Amino acid sequence: MARNAAGLQIIGELRAPMLPIAQAYAARNGLKIDWSNPKATSRELAAITQTPKEFDFPIPELPPQFHYAGPLHDNEGREPVPFDWEKLTGKPLIYASMGTLVNGLTNVYRIILEAVGKFPEMQVVLSLGRHVDPNDLGPIPANTIVVRVAPQIELLKRATLCITHAGQNTALEALAQGVPMVAIPIGYDQPGIAHRISYHGVGEFVELGDLTARRLSKLIAKVTSNPTYRDKASWFRDVLRKTRGLDVAADIIERVFGLEKDRKAALAAVRRQRSRNGHSE
Repeated sequence: MARNAAGLQIIGELRAPMLPIAQAYAARNGLKIDWSNPKATSRELAAITQTPKEFDFPIPELPPQFHYAGPLHDNEGREPVPFDWEKLTGKPLIYASMGTLVNGLTNVYRIILEAVGKFPEMQVVLSLGRHVDPNDLGPIPANTIVVRVAPQIELLKRATLCITHAGQNTALEALAQGVPMVAIPIGYDQPGIAHRISYHGVGEFVELGDLTARRLSKLIAKVTSNPTYRDKASWFRDVLRKTRGLDVAADIIERVFGLEKDRKAALAAVRRQRSRNGHSE
């Protein structure tokens, strides 16, 4: 909570130059907003998270407009990503990706390569993204395939382990395939998701400041050798298959808009009745 509060303060400072623009827009359009209240511009109809309730921490009280849904992705509508599937040997597969936003830390990839090189009995696919030059990584272990982009879901279907930055999308996609994780959170919401991975027994994590090849290789060995991680990840896979987050989110949106429509109709009826009775607002 302290970290989130500090993060909100930083975001407020970054967005400060945009505030006069928002205030001018509100004034032009007759929007009455209490700018001293941080919640004044938040939506009261619904706040929907794709975090499944089962993957969250126990929270005793939540706002009534807060709704859990589930992963807001499916396998449809994605651009196909070319991959040389013939390079897969059939050995247990580790899929590693540090996401698309904060994945420019070359040293993290070097540590991952050094760590996975200690597992010749496994094969690794490392997805780099656009911000790292493969030529800057140094020696590539013989058991590792390095690519810029990868067909993530298709590889997760074959994976024994996912090494991840603990981004929400990657974590949920791994769970949807029943794949345990070793997380290296970098920023944003990733530390919180990494703690959820550990809390629910679907993997382990190491803080960026504590990351070494030795520490990472120990966590890889721990998660891949202990079947309880895979069992718990498989439990989440079954939960997510039943949840159908996209359908849940769509139902919530339709319901709250319907309630809002009914509320506005009721208020309009009251105004009409008052007008007929000669009452002012």
